[in-house]
Amino acid sequence: MAQKLTYKKAGVDIAKANRFVDAIKAMSSVTMNKGVVNRPGSFGALFDPGFLKYKDPILVSSTDGVGTKLLVANLAGKHDTVGIDLVAMNVNDVLCTGARPLFFLDYIATGKLNPKIMKDVMKGIVAGCRLAGCALIGGETAEMPDMYKGKDYDLAGFTVGIVEKQGIIDGSGIKCNDVLIGLPSSGLHSNGYSLARKALNTQEQKRYAQILLKPTCIYVKPVLALLEKIRVRGMAHMTGGAWYEKLTKVLPKGLCFSVNKGSWPVPRIFDLIQDKGRVPEHEMYRTFNMGIGLCLVVTPQDVVGVQALLRQQKVESFVIGEVVQDTKRKVVFK
Repeated sequence: MAQKLTYKKAGVDIAKANRFVDAIKAMSSVTMNKGVVNRPGSFGALFDPGFLKYKDPILVSSTDGVGTKLLVANLAGKHDTVGIDLVAMNVNDVLCTGARPLFFLDYIATGKLNPKIMKDVMKGIVAGCRLAGCALIGGETAEMPDMYKGKDYDLAGFTVGIVEKQGIIDGSGIKCNDVLIGLPSSGLHSNGYSLARKALNTQEQKRYAQILLKPTCIYVKPVLALLEKIRVRGMAHMTGGAWYEKLTKVLPKGLCFSVNKGSWPVPRIFDLIQDKGRVPEHEMYRTFNMGIGLCLVVTPQDVVGVQALLRQQKVESFVIGEVVQDTKRKVVFK
């Protein structure tokens, strides 16, 4: 007689998933704020931004993942920081418009639900939401044994922020002679790992795992505090495409960033990747943040004030370049 087939026998354990979801609810409760609307019967997460009292609010959204940094996490058996990366990749993007992140949702896909690993991932997501000041109000965990093998899993996230319409930062006000200020990264953040993993062999990835898995910096709170005092003309989150694509995205036509190499410290890990992989310098700056995680464009008159306010928030900053006229190039390095 043929064995009766169940979802569990097909590889999906609903009961285990439900227990995991219950644990997540308890963990995420520490991120809740005044905007969260609790309706247990709702199929969607509810949020009321009215408590912030914006006059002419614009919503800003972003979705992103962590990429192949997860393979390094699996290799090292360390999963408690990649959740911070997931939040950071999204909230830093909406921050670049001047927006305050309101809430966050996550999506976890895996072949077989490992409660210990997934709880470590969720610890990072909760920590990231707290660093960004946003609520973790929903998510989805999908167990798909035919899609993912062994310990493999993938992460994606989604956030919504809010900004006053007149306060939107889009780079349109950037002018010649404006100054470029860089905020340091913690390392690779969450970009370029496919190249880094090709440059470094498995043993080297394990040896440098602690450095490779440093979580992406979340710049939300210090930059929002800065924006309350000083108008920033442009902001760039230095992710995929880095100096040649992400930075130049904010520039009006006919303008170019002149960047002074040596004006900020480049973490040793980048030199190691370049040397081991024999990676051309142009490719390094096109792929990696090279030690700068967020760039601000401000007027020359505001430089001192911006750096002073960032110091108050215990954030380092470096004057790394300026805006010049150039109709052919978007960025040049000195």
